[in-house]
Amino acid sequence: MTDQKVREAASSPQQREALPQSLYTEEYFLTACEGYDEFKSSDGDNLSRRLKAAFELANVEAGMTVLDVGCGRGEILRHCAKLGANSYGVDYAVVAVQMSRDIIEGTMAAAGKTGVAQSDAKKLPFASGSFDRVLMFDVVEHLHPWELNEALKEVYRVLKPDGKFIIHTAPNVWYDRFAYPLVRTFRTLLGQGDKYPANPRAFLVDVNQDVHVNEQSLWSMGRFLNGAGFKSKVWLDSPPQGRQNPWVIDLLRGAVFRVPPFRWFFEREVFAVAWKAKV
Repeated sequence: MTDQKVREAASSPQQREALPQSLYTEEYFLTACEGYDEFKSSDGDNLSRRLKAAFELANVEAGMTVLDVGCGRGEILRHCAKLGANSYGVDYAVVAVQMSRDIIEGTMAAAGKTGVAQSDAKKLPFASGSFDRVLMFDVVEHLHPWELNEALKEVYRVLKPDGKFIIHTAPNVWYDRFAYPLVRTFRTLLGQGDKYPANPRAFLVDVNQDVHVNEQSLWSMGRFLNGAGFKSKVWLDSPPQGRQNPWVIDLLRGAVFRVPPFRWFFEREVFAVAWKAKV
């Protein structure tokens, strides 16, 4: 996505409507939303590899005030409270608000305070400069470009001058557009094509066809953050494969995941740490 397209998407008079919250059911959060296996097996005590990696970037400490935008099931709020931070979550979906409230009931003895409210990310119900950390994990891809632009401006408003904003979003849109067709063709030649649907949004999690509307690349994520007034560091990563491959495939995979420009297309996850630009 070019700079001009980012600006046009953010300001277009023909803005696409937000996804209906009815898409985000309890079944979605327990069978399709990132980290559901770990959540169900540990009641939120354990985080998935992806969520753990993103959360560690925040360096949450006792006494901090943290906002989790799109708090989902609420396990991040629980982890913040156990570290002694005061954590607040907002989510668009009513069912997520209730799930988060249920899970943080188990943290009443923790040092940090917790709270959850239903709220649109584009209009956060907090005073300016309220938070040391703002987290947005696996939310960006659910927001149309104009929504993302407004949500990022709201995060900028509620973040303290020395605060940090942590983002994780997946998949890398360049993977879906350019690498996935090659991967699908290659896997089809190996007789594994049934696992690789034509629509990359249906890969592994079919419901993503309905709820993913705005995947990012390394560069587009940086441009959105810059447009909202942030300075940022954005990078790509990938989950471990977790399966045995012939050595030739492992060799090829290692090359495309490590060497630019191939890695810009084959790495599947986008991470960002952002802060307010100094005036």
